Amino acid sequence: MTSASSARRAERRVQSVLNPILLYAACALGGVGVLVALPGRRASPYAVGAVLGGAALGLVFIGLGVAWPDHLPNLHFYLFATIALGCSLRVITHQRPVYAALYFVLMILATSGLYLILSAEFLAFALVIVYAGAILITYLFVIMLATESPTQESAELLSDYDRQSRDPLGATLAGFVLLAGLTVLLAQGSAGLPSAASLATTGDDQKLALVPAQVERTLARARDAQGERLLQPGERLAIADDESRDALIAAGVLAPERWPGVRPQNPEGAPAYAISPAEGWLVIAGSDGGRRVLERAQWPADLSLPNTLGVGFALIDEHPGAIEIAGVILLMAMLGAVVLARKKVEMDEAVKAMAAAHERSGGPGVDVLGMEGPYVEPGVGQGGRPA
Repeated sequence: MTSASSARRAERRVQSVLNPILLYAACALGGVGVLVALPGRRASPYAVGAVLGGAALGLVFIGLGVAWPDHLPNLHFYLFATIALGCSLRVITHQRPVYAALYFVLMILATSGLYLILSAEFLAFALVIVYAGAILITYLFVIMLATESPTQESAELLSDYDRQSRDPLGATLAGFVLLAGLTVLLAQGSAGLPSAASLATTGDDQKLALVPAQVERTLARARDAQGERLLQPGERLAIADDESRDALIAAGVLAPERWPGVRPQNPEGAPAYAISPAEGWLVIAGSDGGRRVLERAQWPADLSLPNTLGVGFALIDEHPGAIEIAGVILLMAMLGAVVLARKKVEMDEAVKAMAAAHERSGGPGVDVLGMEGPYVEPGVGQGGRPA
């Protein structure tokens, strides 16, 4: 009974954003378009697939416009969204790696434009900066391994893994079923998802003690109800030492159970500051040695860990191994591409040298492909001598 009621609530939430039938129809139509556009053993009607994909995208745009006529995005959203989706389609359907990589670059730039529309400048620039390394590695692979690639007129000379998609039906079904499921989750919001204690935002707020300068700047800009600065000149964020703890408890300003046993120093050896977002207080030290407590209700609304610092803590402090492993993998990929490309060049030079040596010795000729054949002395007009 509970699962049925949850399903009905989720359906109502999806209905409030977009009609579920329209949403799933658009996903199915887009999946058919991608399946048709993927390269196969026969000539793939890419134009038909692009038309079907465009129809699915237009169906979603029209449905959202009818459901939310007062919340229509600007023209730039439609432009960037169309470019991003179109380039994504060409990345997985183009038969030449060079052009697929170029479409990938254009897709990243269009996605960054969407983030700029959402006022997420940091995420937009981080997307370009982070993917720049991967794009450069991709170009190294393409330029060094796809040398002497066939021209447009000789597409049949491409390798099988470039000319044909492997299991296009299964890949398309998996991708668009995942898209439909993610869309439902986005529509119903995060309220229906089970909470995880390890993913709570309290851990991020606790890192405010590691950025005291940021906290002091925020408090210095903010003012209370009387127009006074929350942090007066000469005041600073107090250090959570034993003296401060004992003085606050003795004066009855702070109850003992509200002091969560903050150590005088953090694991890095730097002083720990007297701020506890979980308990809802911070301690300010005056120039005269006095202490005062600022309750959570008095904090300014922007006293939180900034997004940039949160990303930095997550990458460097919590997950440094992922960055190091990714760097090693990309470095090994680049070295492998260099070795493979160099081996190909050395093999070509060796074949040419062997063919020239056979011609000078008068033995059986060897062409540049290594195929032996009878040596024919050039005639008159071709560098030979008259009989």
